[in-house]
Amino acid sequence: MATELEELIGFLSSPSPQVKKVAVDIVRGLTGADDGLQSLANYSEILLPSLSRLLNEKKEVSEPAGEALVNLSQNSELAGKMVAMGMIKTDMDILYKQESRLTQLLVMLLVNLTQLDAGIASLLQSGDDKMNGLYVMKLVRSFCTSSEDSNDDTFEHVGSLLVNISKKEPGRNILLDPKRGLLKQIIRQFDSGSPLRKKGVIGTIRNCCFEAERQLPNLLLISEFLWPVLLLPVAGNKIYGEEDTSKMPLELGTALSIEREPVSDPEIRIQALEAIYLISLQVAGRRALWSVNGPRILQIGYEDEEDPKVMEAYEQIGSLLVQGGATEE
Repeated sequence: MATELEELIGFLSSPSPQVKKVAVDIVRGLTGADDGLQSLANYSEILLPSLSRLLNEKKEVSEPAGEALVNLSQNSELAGKMVAMGMIKTDMDILYKQESRLTQLLVMLLVNLTQLDAGIASLLQSGDDKMNGLYVMKLVRSFCTSSEDSNDDTFEHVGSLLVNISKKEPGRNILLDPKRGLLKQIIRQFDSGSPLRKKGVIGTIRNCCFEAERQLPNLLLISEFLWPVLLLPVAGNKIYGEEDTSKMPLELGTALSIEREPVSDPEIRIQALEAIYLISLQVAGRRALWSVNGPRILQIGYEDEEDPKVMEAYEQIGSLLVQGGATEE
């Protein structure tokens, strides 16, 4: 005999739109609490496909179905089942349908699914040479061209997704491929007013810098965009004089010679410093840093810094530069 939950899940496939709507609203409500989520997890084999099918329905049904899937995907076991059943392909297919009304929910679902290695592999389309990286290219394009209206920035969560995929070498390889030019596009989003975008961009850059030993030339290919994003957040509050700015690229020197908005989030400053450190582990990376007067910027930034953890990140680079000597200067 079917349990109440089994009956409820069965109603998700009802031919009656009204019954289906009531059922999916109840399911969404249950996924919002730990107890309800755990109870539903016992029926995941029938629940997940049913909710997935509802994503193609009208907004009044597809939206609560999407919200339920986002909530369920926070459970790693359920997220793994979603990846195994092809949820990432389903998500991307619906996301890029004309006039998709679920954009933000679908991107949030992808963020949760790419917390898993299997989810990253699925999004990267690993093992398919012709399709490899296509989904990522689409998402980066949307991230870089979508509206930044604070009420309707539907693709801002792509920043978090990029952080996820750049934790793995295959993801970093796609982002650093100079033929695709993805990292260069992503970097420009650091100027966004969205804190989520900023964190996504700096976290992605920092992760990509773990490839500095193998891919430093590809990182330095975009140095005119990379150095301002890494150095401006950690340059302190001082207005720099001509003696310092004359030794910098024009964009960096101009930005530092005027009053500017400080980066208040210490996590962004730490990640910028970690990226600089990873680049500076390479001799050519240290030379590149000296060439833009980077050590002077870090010195002034350190003098203004008050957060102990951020100061530690400055000191780590300082020790490395002292050990490397001034030969790169």
